[in-house]
Amino acid sequence: MIKSIYGSIQARVKFPGLLFLFVCTLLPGLDQGLHAQDDTRVINTWLKYSDAPNALNRYLTTEAVELLDARKEQVSQLNTVADWQQRQTQIKNSIWEVLGEFPEKTPLNARTLNTVKKPGYTMENIVYESLPGFYVTASLFIPDKTQKKAPAILFCSGHSGIAYRRDVYQLPLLNLVKKGFVVLAIDPIGQGERLQYFDADEGVSKIGSSTKEHSYPAPQAALLGQSVARYFTWDGIRGIDYLISRKEVDPDRIGVHGLSGGGTQTAYISAVDERVVASAPACYITNFTRLMESIGVQDGEQNFYHGIKKGIDHADFIEARAPKPTLVMATTADFFSIEGVYETMEELKPVYDIFGKPDNLEFVEDDHGHGYTQKTREAMYAFFQKHLALPGSPKEEQVELLTEEEFQKTPSGQLATSFGGETVFSLNLTESEEFIRKLENSRLDLKAHLSRVTEAAKRLSGYREPSGTDQAVFTGRIQKDGYAMEKYFIKGEGDYVVPYLLLVPENSNSKAIVYLHPRGKAGIMEDEEQLRQVLARGFTILVPDLIGTGELGNGTLKGDAFINNVSYNVWFSAILVGRSIVGIQASDLNKLSRLLKEVKGMDEVYGVAREEMGPALLHAAAFDPAISRVALIDPYASYRSFVTNEYYNTDYVYSLVPGALTAYDLPDLAASLAPGKLLVAGVTDANSQLLRKADLDRDLGILQSAYRSEGASSALQISTNALTFSDFLKWAE
Repeated sequence: MIKSIYGSIQARVKFPGLLFLFVCTLLPGLDQGLHAQDDTRVINTWLKYSDAPNALNRYLTTEAVELLDARKEQVSQLNTVADWQQRQTQIKNSIWEVLGEFPEKTPLNARTLNTVKKPGYTMENIVYESLPGFYVTASLFIPDKTQKKAPAILFCSGHSGIAYRRDVYQLPLLNLVKKGFVVLAIDPIGQGERLQYFDADEGVSKIGSSTKEHSYPAPQAALLGQSVARYFTWDGIRGIDYLISRKEVDPDRIGVHGLSGGGTQTAYISAVDERVVASAPACYITNFTRLMESIGVQDGEQNFYHGIKKGIDHADFIEARAPKPTLVMATTADFFSIEGVYETMEELKPVYDIFGKPDNLEFVEDDHGHGYTQKTREAMYAFFQKHLALPGSPKEEQVELLTEEEFQKTPSGQLATSFGGETVFSLNLTESEEFIRKLENSRLDLKAHLSRVTEAAKRLSGYREPSGTDQAVFTGRIQKDGYAMEKYFIKGEGDYVVPYLLLVPENSNSKAIVYLHPRGKAGIMEDEEQLRQVLARGFTILVPDLIGTGELGNGTLKGDAFINNVSYNVWFSAILVGRSIVGIQASDLNKLSRLLKEVKGMDEVYGVAREEMGPALLHAAAFDPAISRVALIDPYASYRSFVTNEYYNTDYVYSLVPGALTAYDLPDLAASLAPGKLLVAGVTDANSQLLRKADLDRDLGILQSAYRSEGASSALQISTNALTFSDFLKWAE
C-alpha cells in the first residue's frame, strides 16, 4: 500500500537493456574477481574504520558539540539580571526566527461540538482554528466546584496516536480537574483526530505513527527555512487564547504541562508566550550534547531549523522565561539522558539565583522509564497548586476514565473526512508559493541572479572548501581484462575517510568520470559490457562512497522517524547545526575531482550522478570548475517539486538543502554551469514520476535561457526519456 501511495518510493525508474551502468540493482561483477559485493569494498578490513557506517551521524554530532560548547562558554559569562534579560530577548528572537513567524492572530472560530457531563466536571469537545481553516480538536474540562475564575492548564500530549485519550494521560489530566483546575487538552498535529495523511479507506495514517506524521512534512518546511515545530507551538498559543476567552478562566493564572512530546510543546510554548505563569515539562528536558551522544535527535517538531547553530539548547527554553516558576520532571531510566537533565539543572540554578527567585525553579525525579510515576505526578499537582494559587492536597485520586467515543468530536473521528480544511502540507505549500514567485522574479535578470546563486548555495548548504593536502591511501588492485580496479581512501571533510574505486583503462585518454550512485561503489557494477565500452574509450572512472552512502551509510541511528528505510533523524542533526549532507558530500567530491587533475594528471573531469545523488554533483560542479561537464541520470527536477507534491520519495531526503528555496533551486545551479556540457535525462518529480511538460518547462526553462544567453544551446540536452548509451557517448565525447 505504501508503495502505491508514494508513487513508487522504493522503486527506481527502469531502463532499456542497452543502457550504460546506471541501474540500481547489483548484479554479478566483472570477471572472476567481482562476483562478490565485498570486492568493491575498501575499508571493511580496516579496524580503525570499523565504525564507518556511523561516520555521518558521528561527524554531525561532533559539529553540534563544538557549537554547544561555545554556547556554554558564552552563557557562563552572564552574571547580572541585565545580562540575562538581554539573552532572553535574544533567545526568543532566535526561536521565532528558526520557527518562522506567523501573521497576526486571526479569529479562533471556536465551536463546542458536544458536551459530556461527568461527576464533578463537564467536558466540552471543541474545535478552534489556530490559523484560518487549520482546525485543532480539543477537550475543555470545567470543574463543577468552580465558583469564580479558576486557574487553567493547557495539557499537551506526548506521542500517542490517540493523544490525551490514552489512560496514562487521562490520569493526571482528570486529577488536575478534580483539584479545581480548568484544563484544555489539545490534539497535536498527526494525533487524535488530526491525522495529516489520513487514509479514509484504511482508517489509518498513510505515513505511520505520530512521530512519522510529525517528521514527514519537516523537510518540506525546512526547504523554506522553517520548522514544523511552529505549528505545534502556535496551536498551543492559540489554545491559551481560547482559555482566556472563557468566563471560567483567570487569565492571570495559566499553566502548561505535558510529557514526552507534550513536554517538548510545553517547553516551546512556555518560552515564547508571556502569559504562561507556571510550566511543567516532563520527560523531555535534557541537553542536545547528551541527546546526540546517546539516542540521537528525535522527530520533526523537536528540531529547529539551525537551532543549535543559533545557540539554542534545552536550557534556553527555561532560561527564556526565568524567573517564572518552572518544574522539570524527569525519570532516571528515561531514554532522554538523565545526565543531560542534571547538567541543564546545574546551568539553570544560577540563573534563578541571579533573578533572586531560586524557589521558582523546581525539580522532581523518580527511578522509572520514560513516563509518569505517582511521585512525579503529585509533584506536578503541588507545583501548580502553589504557583497558580489554588491550595489543596496534591495526593492523587482515582479517576473514572472516559471512552474514546466520549472524546470524539468530529462525525467521522477525523478532521480530514469531517471538516477538511488545511494541513501542514497545504499551509506550507501556500507559503512556498511566495518563495517560488520571488525566485522566478529574480531569474528575470538572469545574469545578476546567477551571480548570487553560487554564494547563496554555499552558505545555505554549509559547504566548506576541501583541504588540498591530504594524501590518498592505496589499499589494493584487481587486474581486469583491459583495465585495473584500484582501491583507495582519503580523509573527508571531517574525522572520517572517503573510500573509492579507481577504474584505470589500459590506454588512457586523460579524461576521468566521477560517478555517483545512490548505493555508492556497489551500484556501479551493473553492466559489464557497457562499462567495458566506456573504459575501452580511455576514460578513467572514479566511484566514491560519499558520506551517507555505501560503506559510509546504513548507520545504527534509525530513530523514531525512520520512514521507508530512511533515518530522518540523521538529516535533522544536519538541520540543527546549519549544515546539509549535500554540502558535505560536495566538498568531498571536489576534493576527489581535484585529486584526479592534480595527482592523477587528468586533463578533464566529468561528473555523472544518478537520481538523488544529482544535487551533490550540481553543488560541487557549481562551486568548483574542476568538473567541466555534468550528466544527471533520472534526477528529480527541483526542490520546488518537494513543496508542491504532498508525497515524495523518501530516498531523496538526504539530498535536500534546508533553506534552499529562500535563495535558489537546483535548476539555478544547473544553469550556472553554462556553457559547459550538461545532460539531463529521465527527469522526474519528487515522487519519482516522470515530469509533466508544464513542470518540465517551469523547472528547467532557466537552463534553456542560460545556455541560449551563452550561445551554447547545443551543449544542453534535456530529456524525459531514459538514457541511451548513444546519448551518453554523445555527451562524453
